[in-house]
Amino acid sequence: MSTPPVQVETLHQTLLWPLRLLRSGAAARSRRPWEWLQAQTDSPWRELQDEYTGEPDKFHERHYQEFLTFLPYVQRVLFGEGRSPQQADDCLGESGMKTFRRYDVAAFEVVTQPGRAPLRLQVVHIDLIFFYDIDAVLLNVELRGEQLPLPEAQELLYRLGRAYPAGWDERGLPLHCLAESRFLDAEGRVLAESDTREREPFIAHVQQRRAPRIARHWAWLLEPLVPDHGEKSGPLRYRQVEYYRMPVMAYLALDDPQRLSRADFVRLGLVCGAGDGQLPYGEQHLAEFEARHCWDRFWCSQGAAPYTRYLSCGHALVVLGSARASFFTHRERGVLAQFRHQHFMLFLLVHFQKAALLMFSDRLVDALRRLNIGDVENVRIFKREIRACFEGFLRFTHRYWFLDVSEQVQARALHRLLLQHLEVQPLYAEVKQRIEDMAQYLETDNVRRQANTVVRLTVVTIFGLVGTITTGFLGMNLLAEADSPLWQRLAVFGLTLGATLWLTAYTIVKSKRLSDFLDALSDERLPLRAKLGSLLAVWRE
Repeated sequence: MSTPPVQVETLHQTLLWPLRLLRSGAAARSRRPWEWLQAQTDSPWRELQDEYTGEPDKFHERHYQEFLTFLPYVQRVLFGEGRSPQQADDCLGESGMKTFRRYDVAAFEVVTQPGRAPLRLQVVHIDLIFFYDIDAVLLNVELRGEQLPLPEAQELLYRLGRAYPAGWDERGLPLHCLAESRFLDAEGRVLAESDTREREPFIAHVQQRRAPRIARHWAWLLEPLVPDHGEKSGPLRYRQVEYYRMPVMAYLALDDPQRLSRADFVRLGLVCGAGDGQLPYGEQHLAEFEARHCWDRFWCSQGAAPYTRYLSCGHALVVLGSARASFFTHRERGVLAQFRHQHFMLFLLVHFQKAALLMFSDRLVDALRRLNIGDVENVRIFKREIRACFEGFLRFTHRYWFLDVSEQVQARALHRLLLQHLEVQPLYAEVKQRIEDMAQYLETDNVRRQANTVVRLTVVTIFGLVGTITTGFLGMNLLAEADSPLWQRLAVFGLTLGATLWLTAYTIVKSKRLSDFLDALSDERLPLRAKLGSLLAVWRE
């Protein structure tokens, strides 16, 4: 008799999809892109009043513990800055984030593979998270399921968060995606359904637009934001900045976590989908799996939540433990509360930092792609874009870039595990170097232009000095026009002004060659013939 699979009593799956924002029209006139979203009366998104600024009865102990987890400078970014008794009652600092939520989606019905029964997952919330000074937005979708076999939960983690199919098999079924998926309202009506089986539109979109086509249900969920390369147009558009798999968090309350095999842990930690009990990769490749991907401080029989394990590959953060441990399932002060608050904020910060850095890199590439050095106006626009990118990077560094977010052992360890796998620090150093190189190029170009201007002014001054001294010697006037009629004096003045302007302009035009002549004239090693040749070269084509 075969042993029944491990049962997942409760599953919380959180998707976090970072996207780059591109703005035009009304959305481009404000530094805060969400202001355009607020102005849309038909938009399903509504600004979320957080627990710190909302009703007092909505602030619970889990929010208090979440706040205390982070260091003060991180608290100010995540939760805003409070007021002292000496400040006015309305002097309350805003956080670095702004969240919008839609309330029309109640469930997400999915079929993991053809022939399987559909699963209906409860939608806990669907949010859009914006950040000040950074044109990035993160889609946050939290789903909840109950009484799932472990293989089905593994398939959900593997297949659910795909922005579009990676390909199709010989039967025309999408690879690595859900076989079917649809968003439902509270009454069970279908709001949007996936179109991943329709192969031709995805292929044609890539061929025509050189960009992937976002699956219909995800594109619908983000409206009125529209894909940058999609069929629709709008003032607030988004563009993919990372891999097409959305970063995922998962909380699994299991009936017996000790029954999990090493292959089960590997498949959960690396998000590989369900298997036949065998390791998904070679043993040599997985030799350091426990050391690199597991945090096992609580993987023991002691403590309030025994046999709790944390797994991460950067792209995913998985927390699993026993459903029988009340502390593990407690929504107010247990592991579930930590997962939905502290751990989510850690995951959010690291992925936001990576997305922002990739976005800055994209902006540099876009600016260079549009550069035409033969067009003066285009060069000016290029310089403005690079300076704006440099200023934005400075604001990002001073507001959002921090490597230590907490002194609590658990939060500190998980944060460093995420940083290590996502390689955020090397990415920051690389983007910083690129931006500094570009800024240095602009600075060098400005210095070169200033030097050229000084050379021209110097040449004009030297050659103008000859005429000035000659005509002004002892205050003598070559033409005695003081007693002439007014019209005659004006005519002489106009002719003199015109001649002077022409001579000055001509000197500026020839200033580079005249500068070379002055250099040759001052060189004592050159013979007189060479100096005369340098003078004649001023008019030589």
